[in-house]
Amino acid sequence: MPIDIDLLSRICEAPGAPGYEKEIRALVLKEIDGLADEIRTDNMGNVVALKKGKSSAKRVMAAAHMDEIGFIVTHVDDKGFVRFNPVGGFDPKTLTSQRVLIHGKKDILGVMGSKPTHIMSPEERNKVPQIKDYFIDTGMAKKDVEKYVEVGNFVTRYSPLMELGDCVNVKSLDNRASVFLLIETLRALKKAKKKPSYDFYAVFTVQEEIGLRGAGPAALDIKPDFSFGLDTTIAYDVPGSTPQERCTALGEGAAIKIMDSSVICDYRMVAYMKAVAERNSIKWQPEILAAGGTDTAQLQRMVPGGSIAGAVSIPTRHIHQTIETTHKKDLAACIELLTACVCELDGHDWSF
Repeated sequence: MPIDIDLLSRICEAPGAPGYEKEIRALVLKEIDGLADEIRTDNMGNVVALKKGKSSAKRVMAAAHMDEIGFIVTHVDDKGFVRFNPVGGFDPKTLTSQRVLIHGKKDILGVMGSKPTHIMSPEERNKVPQIKDYFIDTGMAKKDVEKYVEVGNFVTRYSPLMELGDCVNVKSLDNRASVFLLIETLRALKKAKKKPSYDFYAVFTVQEEIGLRGAGPAALDIKPDFSFGLDTTIAYDVPGSTPQERCTALGEGAAIKIMDSSVICDYRMVAYMKAVAERNSIKWQPEILAAGGTDTAQLQRMVPGGSIAGAVSIPTRHIHQTIETTHKKDLAACIELLTACVCELDGHDWSF
């Protein structure tokens, strides 16, 4: 299936640091209008879209977090340089000379600055850079910066989407690729005039990057019997990697999560997802992630008695760096897999 690059671009390029998902939430609400039977926003800022199923005997929930890693302004110095703290995990070595947007009274473009290599000591050149070594240069004096910027403003990466061969490259594929996946699943259900097996709650969550904070309250409210976390995962299929390190590879299909450091997926759900993929001729690959977690953990635990939880993961290179890369065919496979999974739940034997 072809990928809607225009929609993916708008989703990835929209700002939305943890706790400040206002713009990406507005975009999601606009895109899902008419695709669900009920749409609401909870007190945390999660967007909950209910697509009624063939039966209301059980509930199904899929969650994709809207937030992206970013920064928060902590200080403007006498020369107008902006200091910041990270909001979410960054690889500092990737920040040098990267463009960012400060979301103040208006968006201000800036560049990540640091000490030039020409005047570093040998010890400094060999030192791994730290977040504190960077500042944001807006090209403006302090008095001009402070017309628009204050402590507490959020900062996000600036990176328009580019197509690289069969791949796309842009900021925030973690986890806007999954926001795209969830929207496209709702579109696919409407276009095919298919009803999910059971009432299907498509939830666009907040604050995942700082501790899976939005998914928990949403799961407590919905109380799903079945749940699917939707997120990116490591594709370490580049020079220098070994087969046992790669986790996933681009172009090898949708990843079915077996475990990560926060969750062991229900073996019944893993078996079900594999069977659905095989039955529908959807290319897939297994995922075991040694470190890192997703909303899947909250969906599994934050329900009385727990939910039968699994995850569709999108293989992605360069995660938590300034730009990230994923394969168009993997995105398409993920849409097909999630759509089929929510429609075939009632035909599976879920006994232990």
